[in-house]
Amino acid sequence: MLPTLADVLRLDAVRRGEPRIIAGADHLDARVRWVHSAEVTDIAHLLRGGELVLTTGIALPDDPQQLRAYVADLAEVGASGLIVELGRKYAATLPDALAAAAEEHGLPLIAWARETPFVDVTEAVHARIIDAQLAELRASEKLHEVFTQLSVDGAPPAEVVRQVASLVGRPVVLENLAHQVLAAELSGTDPAELLTGWETRSRSVRPEERTAYDASSRWLVTVVGARGEDWGRLIITSMDPPSPRDVVLVERAATTLALGRLLDRHAESLERQAHGSIISGILAHAYADPQEAAARARALGVSLTGRRLLGIVVLPRPPAPSGPPPALGLVGDASAATSVTDLAEATAAACREANLSALVGALDESSPQARVGVLASLPSRAVEDDVLCEVARRLRAHHCGSAPASRADRDARPRGGADAFVMAVGSTVESVRDVRRSFLEAEQVAGVAAERNDGRLFYRLPDLRLRGLLHLLREDARLQTFTERELGPLLTYDAQRGSDLVHVLGLYLGSGRNKVLTAQRAHLSRPALYERLRRIERVLGADLEDVESCASLHVALLALDALRKDRA
Repeated sequence: MLPTLADVLRLDAVRRGEPRIIAGADHLDARVRWVHSAEVTDIAHLLRGGELVLTTGIALPDDPQQLRAYVADLAEVGASGLIVELGRKYAATLPDALAAAAEEHGLPLIAWARETPFVDVTEAVHARIIDAQLAELRASEKLHEVFTQLSVDGAPPAEVVRQVASLVGRPVVLENLAHQVLAAELSGTDPAELLTGWETRSRSVRPEERTAYDASSRWLVTVVGARGEDWGRLIITSMDPPSPRDVVLVERAATTLALGRLLDRHAESLERQAHGSIISGILAHAYADPQEAAARARALGVSLTGRRLLGIVVLPRPPAPSGPPPALGLVGDASAATSVTDLAEATAAACREANLSALVGALDESSPQARVGVLASLPSRAVEDDVLCEVARRLRAHHCGSAPASRADRDARPRGGADAFVMAVGSTVESVRDVRRSFLEAEQVAGVAAERNDGRLFYRLPDLRLRGLLHLLREDARLQTFTERELGPLLTYDAQRGSDLVHVLGLYLGSGRNKVLTAQRAHLSRPALYERLRRIERVLGADLEDVESCASLHVALLALDALRKDRA
């Protein structure tokens, strides 16, 4: 990075002249691109900006108006400063007109009290500039090496984010198109402070370019995606205006993330990795404060506060002693990791379809202990056994690939069916602090249940309707793009003004466009409701009397509900 004028004033070659700041003291952060000595007044047209001009002043005019024009010309071309050596033209002080013009135009004006060899200053400053350029080149080379190695190693997104945070020394967040946090490296920041209300804050930051700095939030943001399919954003937070190196860093990291997703299409999704990371952290006591785990989960759309929590373990069932192995394979054999990854995706889909808010991720994929962990979060009104049976039934349907028998047939079926998995559940706890105990209990139950095949928790999958389908497609970037396109302006409007237009729109469409019923449910007078509906139409540019527009918006609202996993 180029030195600032303040850096230049600290150089020995400059200090020997006993510099004294006459004007522009609050502009010493100007970058010095070059040093130019000149004893003519019409020098401005030869400059390109960023030059520090040195002069003895012998050619400067005596006329105050001409002095002001000289300074104005230097400021207009972007000169970083003007240093005048006293003793030849000016004995002890600089003209008031020169100082006043420099202050007016924000051009730093420095006087040297002693004679100073200009060549020494030029050599010292240029050496500093070359050193900065060399350091920038070395930093770029290091970035290339780091991210090339991450790409070669197939590093998961969490590791890429961790490396970015380490290099920049700031919190870094990877989010999807629904503004949910997929990975975050806090760099010592309070997780609650960084992640609480993340979606609302993120929606308010909408740069026009793919990579841009938002001064109001102090975020450096770049879009992540490839082949015309964007699927997320990488954000460096709490950042001063970025240097060119910072921009290269965030863009190189985004390229690594996009490349990793293209090359590893069969690996578990980013959401599964993010969920599994939180569960693994809880089990390994990685969080000194349990509230950090709660904050991270909340940023992924799963609330763990004020809810009943359950640790659930899902295992591929070992094969029978004879005959061909089941589709999921052996736990611990060569296909175990892939089997558990597939099972984690199926379990996540089952939880979504059953309207169960949960963290779901594969644990210890490459070891004989590979398993799926589910941290279920239930509201107080939920009937626990009904929810668990529903999840297990839907999960079995995913693996069977055919419609289950009717409930009467299922209940009559003898226990001992050929389930490809076993699901074990720990005791219900009320706090994140006790979740590990629930998981350990579930793992013990799973270890015994894996050897039994009594067909417990087998239920039929009902016909899939629109809401369930949207839950199933929740991770698809195309659905996220559709939702943002339909509702983005209204969500941004609410986030910026603290209004509830999205809620009112949901009530209106959920009431079959019955305005009387909507007004009752929204606790609004009909004139107030009509005004809100008109405002919604203006913000979205949509006609709420048009059936097709309303159908599209209703689907987007259902998709938004699925994306947020709001099961409260």
